[in-house]
This record gives sequence, C-alpha cells and structure tokens, in this order.
Amino acid sequence: MRPRFVSLRTIAALILREMSTTYGRSPGGYLWAVLEPVAGIALLTFVFALFLRNPPLGDSFALFYATGLLPFLMFAEINNKVSQALNFSRALLAYPRITFLDAILARLLLNAMTQVMVAALIFGGMLELMETRTILHLEDAAMAMMLAGLLGLGVGTLNCYLVTRFPVWQQVWGIAMRPLGLVSGIIHVFDMLPRELQTVLWFNPLVHVIGLMRRAFYVGYDAPYVSISYVTAVSLICLALGLALLRKTYHDLLQR
Repeated sequence: MRPRFVSLRTIAALILREMSTTYGRSPGGYLWAVLEPVAGIALLTFVFALFLRNPPLGDSFALFYATGLLPFLMFAEINNKVSQALNFSRALLAYPRITFLDAILARLLLNAMTQVMVAALIFGGMLELMETRTILHLEDAAMAMMLAGLLGLGVGTLNCYLVTRFPVWQQVWGIAMRPLGLVSGIIHVFDMLPRELQTVLWFNPLVHVIGLMRRAFYVGYDAPYVSISYVTAVSLICLALGLALLRKTYHDLLQR
C-alpha cells in the first residue's frame, strides 16, 4: 500500500505543478482553454456559412463543427502533452520515487479533465442557448471523448519515446498534424465522401471518434462505419509499444 500511496501523492504533486505552469495561478488560464476552441468553432462557422446554405448534418453550423473539433482537440491535446512528459519533467525524474509513468499519468489526467470540462461547457451552452433541434445521446458522446483520450494516450506515449529518442520527430509529427483535422472529418461527413476515399480514410481512428460524436447529437445519423474496437485496438497497441520502449530505454533517454 505504501508505494501506491507514494505514487498517487507524486501524481497529484505533478498535476499541481502542471496546472501552475500551463494555466498559471489565475482563472484566466482556464478561460483561454475554453475560448480557444470557441474561437475555432466560430471561425469555421463564419467561413463555411458564407458558402453553404446548410451544414452537412442538422441546422446548426456551430454544433456541426463543435462535434468534430472538440473530440479532435481531446486527442491532440493529450497526445501533445503526453509526448512531452519526459522532457517536461526531466529534472524531477532524476529522483528515484518519480517514474515516467507518474509523469505520463499526471499530464493525461489534467488534460483529460480540462478537455472534458471544455466540451461540457461548450456543448451545454449550445444546447441551452441555441436552437439545435438535436437530442443528445450522452452514452455515445462520453464514449467518443473516452476513445479520443485513449487514442491520445496511446499515440502520445509512443511519441514520448520517439520525440525523446529522435528530437527531429517533433517537427515531423507537427507537420503531419496540420492536415490531420481535414482528413478526420471535422469539416465534412465521412459517408458523403467518394467510396475510394472512404476506403482509405476508414483507417484513420479519428474518423471513427468524430463519427461517434456526431451520432450522439444527430437523430437518424447511424454512422455504420464506426468501429469502437478498431480505435481501441490501435490505441492499446500504440500504448503497449510506447510503454515497452520507454521501460527499456527510460534511463538512457534521461541522459540525452
């Protein structure tokens, strides 16, 4: 019981450190965490409303883009933070009681809670203040956010090894992330793409996550292509591979 208690206390301390570093000591830091996705949704809504009469699903441009952007940000933020866990806590990891797992879990928990809070505030505000004409299936929405977080953890853990072992990988991954939102379904519906393109993009796990989130909000949109087991498998494979590599090379990586 003693080691487990020490680990939990360590993770809590790392979370507090992360909060202070990332969001500062004032509520303004957390306010920006909400305003940033709101600004992104507003920009997408403004731009596409100029050219389209109606969104691909439903009547609200804002809700349509929110159902794509918020789960994507859940993945992107967790992946980004977890991938930098070793670099961010390198000095603290010199202490034997602090492990790379503590650093990863602290960043996962804080950023997952933050993104869930942001999504709840934005979706709740939209459903309360806007005429969305939707019925929320909370189970599907919660599952979509959980899968986005799990995928972010898996890919982020693997990237944590790659970024620390090969620093240039951070730039490579940054370039790859730029078009990822476009091919993940934020601004379009997977079912409406040409069949040949669907065959290729189906292997993008984020397509399934965003499709599941949209199924949660749009009555009659079944998203039959969504495979929860596929997203889970990809996430767990990346997580297992990342943990195995970190466990084997953890001490060597800290010396770099």
